This record gives sequence, C-alpha cells and structure tokens, in this order.
Amino acid sequence: MSQARFLISIAAALFVTQSASLMVAPLLVDIASEFNTSVAVAGQLATATFAAWAVSVVVVGPMSDSFGRRPVALTGLSLLSIGVLASAFAPNLGTLLAFRVLTGLGGGMIPPNSMAAVADVVAPAHRARAVSRLMAFNTLSSVIGIPLLALAAEWGGWRLPFLIMGSILGAVAILNWFWFPKNEGSGLRSFSFFSRYRALLSLPIFRAAIAVNLAQRMAFFALFSYLAAYLIDTYDMSVAAVALPLAIVGVGRVIGSYMAGTVGNRDDRMPLISICSLSGGVAALLLLSINVPVWVVVALATLAIGLLSVGWPVMITLSTEVSGRSRATGVGLLGFSNQSGGVGGAAIGGVLLAASGFPGIGYLCLGAAVFSTVVIAIFMRRH
Repeated sequence: MSQARFLISIAAALFVTQSASLMVAPLLVDIASEFNTSVAVAGQLATATFAAWAVSVVVVGPMSDSFGRRPVALTGLSLLSIGVLASAFAPNLGTLLAFRVLTGLGGGMIPPNSMAAVADVVAPAHRARAVSRLMAFNTLSSVIGIPLLALAAEWGGWRLPFLIMGSILGAVAILNWFWFPKNEGSGLRSFSFFSRYRALLSLPIFRAAIAVNLAQRMAFFALFSYLAAYLIDTYDMSVAAVALPLAIVGVGRVIGSYMAGTVGNRDDRMPLISICSLSGGVAALLLLSINVPVWVVVALATLAIGLLSVGWPVMITLSTEVSGRSRATGVGLLGFSNQSGGVGGAAIGGVLLAASGFPGIGYLCLGAAVFSTVVIAIFMRRH
C-alpha cells in the first residue's frame, strides 16, 4: 500500500464531502424561485442535510470499527454521489429534500471513518501532522469549492452544480476503490454498538475531551455564524462586499488547522490549545465590542477564527490515541460534539444578540474559551 496515495484519496474524499454538504447555501434563492416557495422553506434543505449527517456520524463509528474502514468509505461516497447526482433531476422540493437526506447520511460516514483510517495507517509520531493537514485541506472547501459551485450556478442554473459535484464524487469513489487499503487496521469483527460508547464514555479523559471540544466549537461557530451579519449591520456592507472578508477569515481557519499539527505533537499541547482558545475568545470580544476600521475587524476575526481552529484537530488526534480499537466511534462522538457546538453557538449567540447586541456574542466566545481552559486545567493537563 502506498501511504501517499491513501492520504490523497482521504483528502479528496473529505474535500468533496464538505463541499457536497455546504453547496446548497448559494443555491437557495434559485431553488426557491423554481419551486415557487420562500428561501426560508428552501433553507430546510440544509436542515435536512445536517440532521441526517448528525445521525450518521453517531451510527457509523461502531460500524467502521466492527466491519472495517474500506466498506464504510466506499458506501458513504456511493451514497453521496447518488444523492447529489439525483438532486440535479429532482422534480419538486420534496424529492430534493429526500435526496439531501441521502446526501447527509452518506456525508456523515466519511469524516470519522477517514480519521480512524489515518490513525490505523499513520505512525503515532506523524499522526497529529497528518490529521491537521487533512483538516486544513478540508476547510479549503468553503474557501474554494463553494465559490466555484456558485459560479457554476450563475452560468448554468442551480442544477449544474449538483451534476458537477455528483460526477466528482463518483470519480473520488472510484479513486478510493483503487487506493483505499484493503488490509487496514480494523478488520472484520462482530458488530457492537452501545458497548463501544459505554467503554469510551467511561474514560474520564474522553469525557473531558468532549466537554472541551464542545465549548471551543461553540465559541468558533458563534463568531463564524454572526460575523457576516456584524459586518453588514455595523459597517453597512452589502452581501456581495462581505464575500472577500469572509474568504480572508476562511484562510485563517485553514492556517489554524494546519498549525494544529505542530501543537498536537508537543508534550504541552493542552496548555497551548488553552492559550489559543483564550486568545481567540479575547480577539472575538474585542472585534465585536470596539469601534475600529472594518479591516481591523477582519484582521481580528481572522486571528480569532485561526486560534479557535487549533483545538479541533488536536482533539481528534487525542481521540485516536485513547480510543483503542474504537477509533471511528471516538471520532464520531467528537464529531457529534462539534455539531452540537455549532447548534449551541448559533442558538445561544442569537439569544444574546437579541438581548445585548453583538458584544454578547463576544462574551459567549470568551466564556466558552474560559470554560474549556478550566476543564483542561483540572482534567487534561498531562495529556
């Protein structure tokens, strides 16, 4: 087995999976127009995708740990390809909704299975760097992939991006058929579901990792979810004008994920991610609370998003180290805490925005970062 080919196939799968999950956002107006409905109703396509994703990411871990990585990878990519390609031919919104559910089910299978496969194949000394680089490449989908699909929709209508992405997903599935190892570390064993979760959740270090990740992702998604609204409301920017600042902030996310490779290999990685999250929380509070030129806000947002992105890949690496033969289950649980942090950050951020304005979101970011630091100081200093 060529490790380089394997990592390329994993990187490609993660990139197209992320793109397929996020691609609906720039297409909502056109979809709503064709099916004679509101953008709010069409927006439930994203809700259906992520709800199915949340179910899949929890279920797939024990399947991968019991039956092997390769069949799960090929099944997930096949479901994705079918769901996205079929979406291009959906005759009505209900059918499109069903295909997005299929897309979410397939998409949720890829990240935990991929990270567990990397942990099986890559030596522990190089694992943190491999995970961080894959996560950095994955985040490029929001910087490169989605804008390109939006351009395709501008040129050929909303169905064209689904045709393009479905075809690419099919090609990536074929690539994984040839390059994904057939003798990966997790061989065929009897299926066990609840026992794997019980075993993992009985570990104090794993429970602490879930709490830390939940808090840090809540801070990340609270800032990320409301940054565009802050720029539009405070600086009177148009939606089109916000695109460039958001792209710059997205680069900060890529850099933060890449930095995690160096942090994850250090003995003092937990204190370091505490410092990163606290600094990110402070930067978030500053940019949402003080009156400064818009590009200072963008610089602070890029810094905050970058610093708040360091912890996630490190937590994935830690999970693969302590999960034993349930690596995909462990990564899946962390993925669920990631999604929960996104929901919590957006929901609580919305409540605080209504109650106290944008500074309330900044205090949420800082408070979540402080909470994660306290958990690390008490339970995780030696890990």
